[in-house]
Amino acid sequence: MKTEKYNITGMTCAACQANITRCVSKLNGVTDVSVSLLSNQMSVTYDETALTSAQIEAAVDKIGYGAASMERTAYGGHTSGNSGAGCEPGAAGTDGRYPPGAGGSAPGGDFRSEWQSRKQRSEAAQKEMKHRLITSIVLLIPLMYVAMGHMLGLPVPSIFIGTDNALVNALTQLLITIPILLVNRHFYQTGFKALIRRAPNMDSLVAIGSSASFLYGIFSMFRMAYGFGHGDMAVVHQYAHELYFESAAMILTLVTVGKFLEARSKAKTSDALGKLVDLAPKTAVVVRGGVEQTIPAEQVLAGDIVVIRPGESIPVDGVILEGNGYVDQAAITGESIPVEKQAGDMVISASINKNGTFRFQASRVGGDTTLAQIIRLVDEAGNTKAPIARLADKVSGIFVPIVITIAVITAAVWLIAGKPFEFALSCAIAVLVISCPCALGLATPVAIMVGTGKAAEYGILIKSAQSLELLHSIDTIVLDKTGTITSGHPSVTDVLVLDKSLDTRVFLAEAAAAETGSEHPLAEAVVEKAAAFGLTLPAASDFATVPGRGVTAQVNGHLYHAGNLAYVEEIGRQAPKEDEPDKESLLIQAQQKADELASQGKTPLFFVRDGRLAGIIAVADTIRETSRSAIQNFRKMGLHVVMLTGDNKRTAEAIRAELGIEEVISDVLPTEKEACIRSLQEKGRRVAMVGDGINDAPALTRADVGIAIGAGTDIAIDSADVVLMKDSLNDVVTAIDLSRSVVRNIRMNLFWAFFYNILGIPIAAGVLYPAFELRLSPMLGSAAMSLSSVCVVTNALRLRFFKDKRTGAAIGSDAKRVKTPDTNSGMTPDAKQVSPVMAAEVTTSVQDADMDILINGCDCQPDQKGQIVMKKVLVVEGMMCGHCKMHVEKALDAVDGVSGAVVSLENKTAEVTLSKDVADDVLTAAITEAGYTVLSCETK
Repeated sequence: MKTEKYNITGMTCAACQANITRCVSKLNGVTDVSVSLLSNQMSVTYDETALTSAQIEAAVDKIGYGAASMERTAYGGHTSGNSGAGCEPGAAGTDGRYPPGAGGSAPGGDFRSEWQSRKQRSEAAQKEMKHRLITSIVLLIPLMYVAMGHMLGLPVPSIFIGTDNALVNALTQLLITIPILLVNRHFYQTGFKALIRRAPNMDSLVAIGSSASFLYGIFSMFRMAYGFGHGDMAVVHQYAHELYFESAAMILTLVTVGKFLEARSKAKTSDALGKLVDLAPKTAVVVRGGVEQTIPAEQVLAGDIVVIRPGESIPVDGVILEGNGYVDQAAITGESIPVEKQAGDMVISASINKNGTFRFQASRVGGDTTLAQIIRLVDEAGNTKAPIARLADKVSGIFVPIVITIAVITAAVWLIAGKPFEFALSCAIAVLVISCPCALGLATPVAIMVGTGKAAEYGILIKSAQSLELLHSIDTIVLDKTGTITSGHPSVTDVLVLDKSLDTRVFLAEAAAAETGSEHPLAEAVVEKAAAFGLTLPAASDFATVPGRGVTAQVNGHLYHAGNLAYVEEIGRQAPKEDEPDKESLLIQAQQKADELASQGKTPLFFVRDGRLAGIIAVADTIRETSRSAIQNFRKMGLHVVMLTGDNKRTAEAIRAELGIEEVISDVLPTEKEACIRSLQEKGRRVAMVGDGINDAPALTRADVGIAIGAGTDIAIDSADVVLMKDSLNDVVTAIDLSRSVVRNIRMNLFWAFFYNILGIPIAAGVLYPAFELRLSPMLGSAAMSLSSVCVVTNALRLRFFKDKRTGAAIGSDAKRVKTPDTNSGMTPDAKQVSPVMAAEVTTSVQDADMDILINGCDCQPDQKGQIVMKKVLVVEGMMCGHCKMHVEKALDAVDGVSGAVVSLENKTAEVTLSKDVADDVLTAAITEAGYTVLSCETK
């Protein structure tokens, strides 16, 4: 099977879209057809052995439209490898790595050239339509003056007034009307062609209605001529008032006005896509043959060394080799704060280097870059159909034939009722021109296009219109724990000192030293925590690994055993007979603490120093800062929240209780996740699954809507319907809110589109005439038809003003960052990897005579001397990057009485630890002097 895209020409309304879909669907070998009226494109999935691209194009051409394969047109003519590159084949590089044709045909040029080609076609169509509109209006003004000026009391030359001059007036109207018809001949060319080929569309209605008006005007002129020739002035007077030239011209002009406004509005629906395309830099600086060269960005190849300086945009994805910088990724991921990048870090195409210089090796280029994939997803999602659109499509497919039938019946009924022919004709024409299949056809795709574009601005990639629609109806959201609710990276949460002769910092430093030789993730977490607090680690010797148990090492002349509970029990059994009481005490303490920590979802690491239990360090996969607020918002939205995890029931319950999750499914094997989703669906629930790992892929596919976290694996992302560029569950909240807004907008559009036609057609047919003598003229009918399409598109464009109201204030609202200044350096350690919910505190308080315990989450803690420490939180405006953070911290650290300051760029706060009372004004003045603004200051 092959999926191929085509550019379509000649479509003017939803009926055209339905006709093409119906025609291509009937071809042997076609399994799926999607036609987009907005982008004038068609996607066809077909069996290459049964059908060719040429046959598809011929079938579309046969019903009066044009189709051209986008593969053969090569996105606007970029068919040559070095097209526009200004070099000979093979000259792209001097070291032989760059093959002939390594220029403009690189995939990177595809989305840009395709977009430019589409934009040029749209602008050319708008320009031509504007020319037709201006010409029509310029001619319509004198036509209306001649036809109706005397009725409005305007001064009209005597040659156009009176029965004697009636034929002159009629001939003048005819001469002015003909150019208007010629300028707008497009309606007749496409309308009658579609009618002949039994695929009538909106142009057919306009063509029939305006032609009928024009031909009846010609008929009236013949009758007037007959009256003059036979001296029957009564006939002349009668038909002088039954000229419909102005109606024919007015219908065409008003429809053109509507089409022009509609085209302009539709162009705005793809603004987000255009902004994404514009993000891509046009040039890149690469190192080839040891020399820096500036080349078109689409010519960068995988493996190239790219040089990035301050203020430059990154052309492709890659990995930094040397240097560093602060990269603004807001346009791609939605992160408001520039991210520090160093050697080994990934950089994303279209992000901007704010500060620093670095070189990186290109890994994903052309159509494989993150930006290109985002553009492709947004474009394809905008061109897909939502289930809610099917009713409108079905109605549009039969709408025009039904309207023509109603018009014929209307004329026949009024003639049978004894009304004059011109009355019956006027009603029939009004029915033809007031009917609007466009309003029905545009109700859904415009909203979908705007919605998917808006989602992309938030870093949410929605792969199809169906996914966008289904999101609004889910009632259950299943969250994978590791990597979704949690960071997927173990961090130290508690440091418990059991040996009263040990200082907390000494214990942490020695424990980390003992673990330095281990590659186990839990050991790395201990080392990272010591490094975060700037502790100097003593040298460790005689390191050895005990498989399945832990490690052993000599640190500062002390023998350390570090590992799990089984290892501690083993060490206890090896203790000398005379140490039996100590052995029992050690095992009891270890067991109690192991149970306590496990009940909190933490993994304890036990450290035995010279045969005595020195302390326990608890490690856990820390909860993401945004998970708590997101889960609260899910519940406010009426969603049933389920956590799916392979962890044991005790650990899962601890996290469930902390986050307020309603249901937990624990001890789930990777192969059982899909079955869990299926079980929920069998209970009648509509399920959205959020995950990030390879083992989540089957569950993501099974769910009604699969959502992949941005940091997830490629397999998870491929299996998902929605991809989050960031690792925040708050983006799921935003996606659901946006989906609800889009579906609400679509329903509103469909209601008014159906309501307009259901109400307008009977009025145009004259149902109100017998009772109230009210009827709709063809001119008013054409104006109403044009206005209906414009209103639908304009209503959909309101989605461009969608705001993320729920998560804006919720992010980090429950977070409490608790940290201790580094006494060695005078700087506060940056421990961003530790969730505020489980932030570890390296201070000590005496709980009993035998145990010093690290306190978590206290607002005021005793310091090393037992003195109470006061804390204040200031909200600071103006911080943009890591340098700003450093400046604020430095300014606060310089204030007398400040023992430490922790600045959060994400929350825009500075948390100050005070050794004595310091006035708010003093802290505010210090920050203001550093160049930033303090919005508030409160004592914790």
